[in-house]
Amino acid sequence: MGLHKISKIVALVLGVAGVLLWGMLMIKGDEAVIASGGEGLDSFLYVAYLTFAILLITVVIFVVKGILGGDVKKTLMSVGAFLLIFVISYVMADGVESFTKDGELVTAQTSRYIGTGLYAFYILSVVAVIAMAFSGVKKLTTR
Repeated sequence: MGLHKISKIVALVLGVAGVLLWGMLMIKGDEAVIASGGEGLDSFLYVAYLTFAILLITVVIFVVKGILGGDVKKTLMSVGAFLLIFVISYVMADGVESFTKDGELVTAQTSRYIGTGLYAFYILSVVAVIAMAFSGVKKLTTR
């Protein structure tokens, strides 16, 4: 039996289990589920966790397989460039203590992590736009 056939069977079984559990929750109704303290949600979440674990393991296996089968130096340079963007973003981010609308305290470190994520997003977005523009110009000029 091939890997493709096995993965289709596992996906079908998990999909049917998820649909059945979802149907059981819908039949109970929102009020009954809330009144019972979320009874029935546990099994639904276990199916989601199992699906996520299978997906994560599969992705990691194929990524490692691809890295070992390809050019390791090029892969490490790409990962290093990605990490460098996050280091630059972390250095650029400010850490300011503040309060949310609910009055909860946002620590300076949490604020800095949020800023790091935003700066990294901005930098990666600009790099993506430049790469697409460069690719388009290159395609136009080579014709």
